Amino acid sequence: MKSDTGGSDAGGPIERAHLRHPNDTTHTIFRYPAPPDLRELVSRYWIPVWRVPQGRDAPQHVLRYPVCLIVITDEYARFYGVESGLSTTVLTGDGWAVGVMLTPAAGALLTGVELAAFTDRVVDVSEVLGDAGRDTVGQIREVMRRDPRSPGAHRSATAAYDDVLRSYLPVDDEGRLVNRVVAFVEDNPDVLRVEQVRNEFGLSERALQRLVHRRIGLTPKWLIQRRRLQEAAGRLREKPASLSEVAAVLGYADQPHFVRDFKNVVGMTPGAFADRYSRENPRAE
Repeated sequence: MKSDTGGSDAGGPIERAHLRHPNDTTHTIFRYPAPPDLRELVSRYWIPVWRVPQGRDAPQHVLRYPVCLIVITDEYARFYGVESGLSTTVLTGDGWAVGVMLTPAAGALLTGVELAAFTDRVVDVSEVLGDAGRDTVGQIREVMRRDPRSPGAHRSATAAYDDVLRSYLPVDDEGRLVNRVVAFVEDNPDVLRVEQVRNEFGLSERALQRLVHRRIGLTPKWLIQRRRLQEAAGRLREKPASLSEVAAVLGYADQPHFVRDFKNVVGMTPGAFADRYSRENPRAE
């Protein structure tokens, strides 16, 4: 869940969470870091701009990070709770979106409730940000309609988000703790058991469970599984010689367990994913 330093993904590496076919050229994603004073609340901003040929669609599949999102387009403005399964958005025609990837701490601060109430839920931005959210939607749509690829439009759009999100500072101590817990899991591939997280932060099993439930809406075990599946997708893109080797590197006891976990979330076996999404595969989605 590392923030980018700016720029787009055109021709570059595919984002870890994004199960994007390497030959999908329907869109470009511009990514921008949060300003320093908001980095405990905002992971980054991202702005996809797409052009899909008439009569086609371009499904985008994402193994989302354990954070909430705000997404504003010309047609909708939504707040997304943490999604436990596979997230799918279908792009059609010409369009744009301006999104905020929040930090693990942020969801509960914005909603004012334990985040389990928003797990796998999507609501209108106004239900979370109120009148300030409606004003932000109007500002972003006005600047983006002129030229959605313009760096100036991107600066104005992200600045509009900055203004409304600053009212939720400062981040509380528990929020800082959950940010650190998630960063520890995501940045350390050798973290395979919840016990390792507990030991790192000196938390009891109950305390860790309650923290993750309140601030993310899921479980510590889910955090570890999500990072492992994202890592698996990256390794499968390289068309590995052996699925059993991938399973072993990811800490699975055996290949069938890995295959079952991957298929249950992604909707296809690791072998099928490698065949479809490998960088060696010339066939686009």
